[in-house]
Amino acid sequence: MKKFALRYGLYVPNFGKISALSYVDLACEAEKAGWDGFFLWDHIVEWNMHVQLFDSFTILAAIAVRTKRIRLGTTVTPLPRLKPWTAARQAVCIDHLSNGRMTLGVGLGGEESVDYKRFDEPSDLKVLAQKLDESLEIITGLWSGKEFSYLNGKYFKMGKSIFLPAPVQRPRIPIWVGGMWPHKGPFKRAAKWDGTIPLRAPGKLLEPSDLSEILPYVKNLRKNNLDFDVAVIGWTTGTNRTGNAEKVSRYAKQGATWWLESLYTQRDSPERMLARIRLGPPA
Repeated sequence: MKKFALRYGLYVPNFGKISALSYVDLACEAEKAGWDGFFLWDHIVEWNMHVQLFDSFTILAAIAVRTKRIRLGTTVTPLPRLKPWTAARQAVCIDHLSNGRMTLGVGLGGEESVDYKRFDEPSDLKVLAQKLDESLEIITGLWSGKEFSYLNGKYFKMGKSIFLPAPVQRPRIPIWVGGMWPHKGPFKRAAKWDGTIPLRAPGKLLEPSDLSEILPYVKNLRKNNLDFDVAVIGWTTGTNRTGNAEKVSRYAKQGATWWLESLYTQRDSPERMLARIRLGPPA
């Protein structure tokens, strides 16, 4: 993998005791504080908890017109719950509003974030994986700005169409694929695209040593190992600068290109989220 300077983003739940406009204000503060990215979860339910959730694409569109530099994205959109042509349109709109700062993070989604059964949608993981792959083929085909059709899909079909405008970014909006290691399927999928968001099984944190297994696996599947992002999610205090920098550097040495600082534990307090953002990246 080509080495780049590590970039620092925020990993922000789209649910909690926070208003829709507060997300926009937080992103603006993040840009001022020197963060490189603001990435929203994309849940539509949160188990059976009585919490308010906001649509991530709508929030990102609002952030796009209030910021100038910071990269925006979803971490991650459960793509099988959407029509791929709808997702293609939404992402391109944000890409234009932001002048080319959109990243689309994708995955299968889970019960806590989507709950397919609740909405009478298929929940079998093999079905969801096939729908995800078909969706990505359709989305990138539509992003080409050229005539495109998809006639032989098992779950999605569409006749000839031209989607304009094409994305600002070339060759396309970057696609990051999330997945739980040691399951190989998500990382085989990620190797086809532009980046990965590696996680461990629920309840376990990703360790730097995990990247020493994940990245060689992905590298062996890729034709071009340049410009492939590896976004690691974690926590730092923001106050112990030396300790925080050392922690993050262990992941960077193993090939991470992004550190995504999780604000999950601060989700019910905009004030605590703001305080952590203003402390800046763990550089």
